[in-house]
Amino acid sequence: MRALVVDGVRARPEVREVADPVAPPGGVVVRVVATGMCRSDWHAWAGHDDDVAFPHVPGHELAGVVAEVGADVGRWRVGDRVTVPFVCGCGRCEWCRAGEAQVCPDQQQPGFTHWGSFAEYVALHAADANLVAVPEQVDLTAAASLGCRFATAYRALVARARLTAGEWVTVVGAGGVGLSAVMIARALGGRVVAVDRNPAALDVASALGAEHVIRADGADVPAAVADLTGGGSHVAVDAVGSEQTCAAAVLSLRRRGRHVQVGLLPPVDGHPRVPMERVIGWELDVLGSHGMAAGDYPGMVRLVERGSLQPQRLVERTIGLGEAAALLPGFDRAPVAGMTIVDPSR
Repeated sequence: MRALVVDGVRARPEVREVADPVAPPGGVVVRVVATGMCRSDWHAWAGHDDDVAFPHVPGHELAGVVAEVGADVGRWRVGDRVTVPFVCGCGRCEWCRAGEAQVCPDQQQPGFTHWGSFAEYVALHAADANLVAVPEQVDLTAAASLGCRFATAYRALVARARLTAGEWVTVVGAGGVGLSAVMIARALGGRVVAVDRNPAALDVASALGAEHVIRADGADVPAAVADLTGGGSHVAVDAVGSEQTCAAAVLSLRRRGRHVQVGLLPPVDGHPRVPMERVIGWELDVLGSHGMAAGDYPGMVRLVERGSLQPQRLVERTIGLGEAAALLPGFDRAPVAGMTIVDPSR
């Protein structure tokens, strides 16, 4: 099959022929129809993830069609349309049995712990525990977002922040996760302030329902949010993952607000820095959010089926593997205004 291969940390990605994957026991092989590119893929390329072994095929949010079924798989057949959380639980441990596969200690992650979806085919583990059926009325390109950014934003706001109607939400970063958060917050009745450096991304955020947008370049984001919301937001989401964006989100909260860290924070001088003096003094909640287990997907998928959530509106462009190889090394600086989808057949 054709795949995007990275031979070492920060090495130039190349598209080349590699061996087809084989379905592991309890797993499947999926023919990839669409796969999203996001900042987490750049982190893997840059060597920020200890689980990545090179040579490596990135890619972790996907939708496609089951092409091969391994031994001991009961729920899935060749031809089924599926997506999968980017965290695949083992299906056996106490966390998986409790429906919390996103924190499974024996988890697998396509594109991190094993070769991922920037390829024509990808192998996935523990299929009965992790695969999610994609209804016929949901386009597979849109469904690719459901494995990572859309599901991550959904769980961050619903299960972690417990957003309620009428509350203010500051979303820092209007890329795929951030725009997903804007759409979901609005669907839940939240009032959204979106923050980004890219005017085009802020235009999309406004179209998706953000009441206010703030261009981050040179702005005092916390002060602007406090002015717009009457004292700060109830919930803040860092959808980027940097010292600056984390601080802007935390400092945008009102007293006793809830911060959800979604973007991966690379270390600064050995450890990410967070404004803990504000966290302590204002009794802020700081919450991590790491994807969403397959068992929590049905509620979100029903909202997609009904049209309450429209992930297809987040797709900015669709590219082939060759374009993805050229784009990946600079994706942390790419001025995107939505999702970049990779079609491995191109």
